[in-house]
Amino acid sequence: MDRQGIGVQLPVNIQSTLNRFVAVCQADERVVAAFLSGSFARGAGDAYSDLDLNVIITDAAYDNFFAGRAAFIRQLGEPAFLEDFEIGGADFVFFTFADGTECEMGLGRESRFAHLHVGPYQILLDHTGILAGAHFPPLEVAPAEQTETLRRMIHWFWHDLSHHFMTPMARGQLWSAFGGLEDLRRTCVNLARLSERFSAEAEGYEKVEQVVPNGRLVPLQETCCPLEHEHMLQAARVIVRYYETLALPLAHVHGLVYPTELARVVTDRLERMS
Repeated sequence: MDRQGIGVQLPVNIQSTLNRFVAVCQADERVVAAFLSGSFARGAGDAYSDLDLNVIITDAAYDNFFAGRAAFIRQLGEPAFLEDFEIGGADFVFFTFADGTECEMGLGRESRFAHLHVGPYQILLDHTGILAGAHFPPLEVAPAEQTETLRRMIHWFWHDLSHHFMTPMARGQLWSAFGGLEDLRRTCVNLARLSERFSAEAEGYEKVEQVVPNGRLVPLQETCCPLEHEHMLQAARVIVRYYETLALPLAHVHGLVYPTELARVVTDRLERMS
């Protein structure tokens, strides 16, 4: 069972918002259950963490609740920011109050709520016992799908290096090249993530410290360079070397053909740019 206690002293603004949320959910007959997820549920939250709230609605009332979600949130306080977003078929609302409290609220139906969250959680209220023994397993990417994602990363790295970095560099378009350099760096970060856990989604820099061990990305530090021709060329060389330390072993392990000739052609062109 994924449930566990909060385990930390919550900041005053977070505790106040959480208390109001529980009270509002308790008074709303459409709400079946509510739970806390995210860093505070793991006992790892701090003053900079957002508050991850989740509410489970009866199937019959879900559409009505969703239509009035802003009014529900305004019972907690007047938001300075409020926007909807959708992840994996789940509805979420992100909102920020005037005191700086940031919240994310997931909305689930009584018949379907396991897709709201992954990992530990803390039950806030449960009128029907629906959360008793509930399990929120990590999202896993199908092996064939992930292998294709890896294949595209490995091959398109060289296209991006040539077309989105080297071409604008040759034309003196440093801002365009700088953006291309960032894309190459992000590919390396995603490859590092896949090296640690191949079945997980590659999500760039977001919470990368929780996936990739400290020090693994250190070689990329010197690629955060000034907007200057020679510094950017040197950064690209470092990124290529780092990419190869990740891409070659990953290609071998997952049975992919590494684009050796393409790599040679593009690398030779990069060296001639010096």
